[in-house]
Amino acid sequence: MAKEKGGFWVGLAAAVFYPATAVMARRRNDGGERVPRTGGALIVMNHVSHLDPVYDAVFTHKQGRVPHFLAKHSLWNVPFVGTVVKGARQIPVYRGTADAQQSLRAAHEALEKGLVVIIYPEGTITRDPDGWPMASRTGVARLALEHDVPVLPAARWGTRDLYDHYRKKFRPFPRKTVVTKVGPPVDLGAYRDKPQSLALLREVTDVLMNEVKDLLADIREEQAPDGFYTKKA
Repeated sequence: MAKEKGGFWVGLAAAVFYPATAVMARRRNDGGERVPRTGGALIVMNHVSHLDPVYDAVFTHKQGRVPHFLAKHSLWNVPFVGTVVKGARQIPVYRGTADAQQSLRAAHEALEKGLVVIIYPEGTITRDPDGWPMASRTGVARLALEHDVPVLPAARWGTRDLYDHYRKKFRPFPRKTVVTKVGPPVDLGAYRDKPQSLALLREVTDVLMNEVKDLLADIREEQAPDGFYTKKA
């Protein structure tokens, strides 16, 4: 099946990201066939490195889809990068401002248009020392419950070995392996007819992130911890 057309800026990003990611790491992917080739989809992922969007974009593009990320609005002010993310129709996130709700509105519109939206519910790179997911924001539950699209949990591991932001370490050698695994769509039917409340949104968020955490445990071949890491004051 032909790839979804993304336009000039998506093509430019692909021309840069494909060889760059291949040079930095081997890839091992599992479950890519679960990403629908047409129509909207919400992909829910963990976040361990600033390199995550690059590898996740290439992974999604290889499935024939154009990824649309929720990303910090400050990227739109970075020379050239801002031009690319705007041209590729990414979704700016305005946290802690009067425009915060606009971020979710744009994501809702993207799903309604049949686009693939990728969200990192943690909101930032995990601060868990071992790289497990942190407690997440509930915006992902709103998106998942209000649209009749597949909600796919996914995990990726290996990018922090390449670039660890908190330790300021970039280690391209020896060559690393980045693994991505996509799980089956999460059935949220039991939640859709219930009135939305903060408790319900928190429960759905944790259901989704537990799926992500289990996929990450499979990749790492380790036992996942109970619960989610919470940043200390």
